[in-house]
Amino acid sequence: MGSLYRTALVIAIIGAINWGLIGFFQFDLVATLFGGTDSVLSRIIYAIVGIAGLVCIPLLTKPLVEAEASSAATNSNATYRNPSYQTEVAEEEDFSNADTFNSDPNYSSTNNSAYKQTDNSKKSER
Repeated sequence: MGSLYRTALVIAIIGAINWGLIGFFQFDLVATLFGGTDSVLSRIIYAIVGIAGLVCIPLLTKPLVEAEASSAATNSNATYRNPSYQTEVAEEEDFSNADTFNSDPNYSSTNNSAYKQTDNSKKSER
């Protein structure tokens, strides 16, 4: 958000607080500080608050676009590109390398099947 929008937002918030004081307590802070509602200075302050409110209108849609873009960027970067396969207790082994499976003597690659273990218990009994 640019400095113009931030300044306009601060002025609009101050104006909203003044309207809240008028609504709840019938106390106009701007009129009290700057010489009444008919003074030139008070009317300038009211005009600045009105212009600040108009400048803030694009902010109604801008945060939604930024939030969706940052959410998509966060999901694509963190979740999909660098997934974490760790548990809370300890780290798990990385099985993304196919050579890990081929170095296991119990691995059988016949019939394109998944990780098979051969029955070595019968061989050791003989």
